[in-house]
Amino acid sequence: MPFTPTDYRPYDFANRRHIGPSPAEMAEMFTTLGVDSLDALIDETVPRSIRQAEPLDFGKPRSEREMLYQMRVTAAKNSVLRSLLGQGYHGTVTPPVIQRNILENPAWYTAYTPYQPEISQGRLEALLNFQTMISDLTGLEVANASLLDEATACAEAMTMAQRVAKSKAKAFFVDAACHPQNIAVMKTRAEPLGIEVIVDDPAHMDPEAVFGAVFQYPGTHGELRDFSGEIAALHAYKGIGIVAADPLALTLLKEPGAMGADIAVGSTQRFGVPMAYGGPHAAYIACREAHKRALPGRLVGVSIDARGNKAYRLALQTREQHIRREKATSNVCTAQALLAVMASFYAVFHGPEGLKAIAQRIHRKTARLARKLEEAGYQIAPEHFFDTITVEVGHLQKGIILAALKEGVNLRPVGKTRIGITLDEATRSPTIEAVWRAFGVVADDRDFTEDYHRLPNALARTSDYLTHPVFHMNRAETEMMRYMRRLADRDLALDRAMIPLGSCTMKLNSAAEMMPVSWREFSMMHPLCPPDQAAGYHELIEDLKAKLCTITGYDAMSMQPNSGAQGEYAGLLTIRAFHAARGEGHRDICLIPMSAHGTNPASAHMAGMEVVVVKSAANGDIDVADFRAKAQAAGDRLAASMITYPSTHGVFEETVREVCDITHEFGGQVYIDGANLNALVGLVKLGEIGGDVSHLNLHKTFAIPHGGGGPGMGPIGVKAHLAPHLPGDPFSGASGAVSSAPYGSASILPISWAYILMMGGAGLAQATKVAILNANYIAARLAGAFEVLYKGPTGRVAHECIIDVRPFAESAGVTVEDIAKRLIDAGFHAPTMSWPVAGTLMIEPTESETKAELDRFCDAMLAIREEIRAIEAGAMDHDNNPLKNAPHTTEDLVGDWDRPYSREQGCFPPGAFRVDKYWPPVNRVDNVYGDRNLVCICPPLEAYADAAE
Repeated sequence: MPFTPTDYRPYDFANRRHIGPSPAEMAEMFTTLGVDSLDALIDETVPRSIRQAEPLDFGKPRSEREMLYQMRVTAAKNSVLRSLLGQGYHGTVTPPVIQRNILENPAWYTAYTPYQPEISQGRLEALLNFQTMISDLTGLEVANASLLDEATACAEAMTMAQRVAKSKAKAFFVDAACHPQNIAVMKTRAEPLGIEVIVDDPAHMDPEAVFGAVFQYPGTHGELRDFSGEIAALHAYKGIGIVAADPLALTLLKEPGAMGADIAVGSTQRFGVPMAYGGPHAAYIACREAHKRALPGRLVGVSIDARGNKAYRLALQTREQHIRREKATSNVCTAQALLAVMASFYAVFHGPEGLKAIAQRIHRKTARLARKLEEAGYQIAPEHFFDTITVEVGHLQKGIILAALKEGVNLRPVGKTRIGITLDEATRSPTIEAVWRAFGVVADDRDFTEDYHRLPNALARTSDYLTHPVFHMNRAETEMMRYMRRLADRDLALDRAMIPLGSCTMKLNSAAEMMPVSWREFSMMHPLCPPDQAAGYHELIEDLKAKLCTITGYDAMSMQPNSGAQGEYAGLLTIRAFHAARGEGHRDICLIPMSAHGTNPASAHMAGMEVVVVKSAANGDIDVADFRAKAQAAGDRLAASMITYPSTHGVFEETVREVCDITHEFGGQVYIDGANLNALVGLVKLGEIGGDVSHLNLHKTFAIPHGGGGPGMGPIGVKAHLAPHLPGDPFSGASGAVSSAPYGSASILPISWAYILMMGGAGLAQATKVAILNANYIAARLAGAFEVLYKGPTGRVAHECIIDVRPFAESAGVTVEDIAKRLIDAGFHAPTMSWPVAGTLMIEPTESETKAELDRFCDAMLAIREEIRAIEAGAMDHDNNPLKNAPHTTEDLVGDWDRPYSREQGCFPPGAFRVDKYWPPVNRVDNVYGDRNLVCICPPLEAYADAAE
């Protein structure tokens, strides 16, 4: 044969890294759908009237090597100095066993939120360890499974205090020693809710005038105070005491619970989670037992399964904002699960003795640093401190800070005459000596032969903590590695199988995109470092902003919100500020369709808006006549409308422009929820179809992993007229700040930048088209067995579809939960259950899944339908059948088998792998038992046996 050259490029055009079906597989799918091409399907699905005129063009897509080279060049523009800037951010040492086996392990970072407990036991145990750690350190009975950041936790604690306090006061007291970003975010949260924030020294607090107060411990400049008296005074007037505490300091210092605190909040960043230019980090919130049902966010509880064995689950209607909508007390949806898991393993790795030793070393170093500066004549404050001191230097401030920079150290200016210094776990003698030299002091840290300490004896901790056996396990790396592996093996994440959750876009998080997250140039940057040291970050962020603006049709972008729900809130605050600036602050009505995400009405309520619900038409679309009538009734009070596009029902509504026009006609602004952007990129621009503001879920559409329920990123894009009202810098105290750091969870932004660089404009559009193809293929294969509840005018769905399983409850006694649990036997995570329509399943395969995986899922669903038919026909027992007994575990195989179906049918349904089958570690979890017998910390081992009896 003559030689024929080939040009094999594995990641060519449409970027096969993220796009699952091969061209040959797509051709087979076209046949099933009755179309001759992908573009023909898109023409039938996406209305021509809203399609963008020009294709996306970001130049030639980068290969992995090209992207990583560009990322290295960009990262090199960051200068990683030793930052002793404090203010809630600290250098830390991530144990390599945690970095490799948790942070960089797809079994942990590709997992979904543990709403299906049977396939989430590993994550849930790690998060229960986190809750136990926080409860022990704070001395409070209940802790949740993390919040977004410390400032958000402070804001949530403030509103929680207002809910549970019996005081009728309308004001809230904030310790002037709180970190500036905490104060800024609390002020943002308070203003729409009519809460007056009083910032002052605690000595000046009037307990009768406030419903609660928050105190920083240690203070932002190092202050150590016992707040027992202030909290007792609050209690005397039925108020609530909150302490924002550094958990590492609590290994040495009197805990908030011992001071009488009702709530404690803080950040676990220094528990092995890099500073990462501001995030992501896991915040915590803990409270007294009496207030546990008012606690925001996710709460892991201990229950039992169908066999009476111990099982973990999310407790107390964790997604209450979806259930209660505008009556919700919070819109918290995303936590920081992956980072909370890291922090919990850090505590397991070090144990209580190790944590205490780390804290003692930090304090001893700080005491030595302070002693030498005092000997040189500098005035040090406060007298007692943990890791932070403030040095009075007068007019020498600028010169000393510049001298420290030359030594490779960042120091914090405080006012015009003082310098703040915060030491941390990573501080070594050369850094201390460099600081001394910057102050004109020459000394050798090794010359200190005796230990110095400056902790107040009255604040010494006397109680035990981390007493559970998990914190005392053999910490040899072999055992740690195996413990992490055991927990990971209990879970079903994206590295095992498709997670077909509607509205959650569980797509590939490619290895090449994830790699830069661990690079020191991104992970070790302090968010308060001088801007010129973060030039690479700023270049990346500005280019990502520009690309996202091009993709969405918006004019400006804020990267601050670090979750989708927080993006909603920030967007509505931007609208609120816009109206106020125009003298129309009276606009306070927000129109929201019945089908909207549950966080939408909760966010509107938090933004001080009155929610008016708009009906859905029979086909699931927004009822335009009802929308117009309610917009007209609102009149000059109309502030905004919130819509999701494509709709939450998985359909491209033809009337979207009309809905936007009506909103604008009555002076409102249009908020388009970006949750379904995966169906739009490269085809439709939200800013061109009438949107004024949208949040973008980077942890969905732009490849940031879900991490078991966090991290997330929800930046908002706005049209030019809203740009002046975007969130301000929290470090400067600017108005509107919603997160602890200016760029939210900055260190995960390289993931989305890398995704766009490697996909290119055409690749992004191709991904959107294939997401729509995959959803329509599933809908077509399931047709006849299940009814697809909503379709567009041509019978097509968008990137997701809702199948109706409600009839089976009557015909066979089979519920949506039964189907979800039976899918576990086939090795699948269930689709979204009972949302947005109760008793249905919403399926979103994404573009990343191959035809083989789609067929495996469809085979499993069709087999489930046949089992339902057998029940309907009386051929299978109504109550004792594979659906009711699902999921099946290895324990079901032990001993006698007394079920009226075979072991093979129960354990190996169609779709299940024979060799690599996923076996859930527990049978179906008893939710009612878990809520009636609420246990939210690691119970002693003997309690597990008691629960099984």
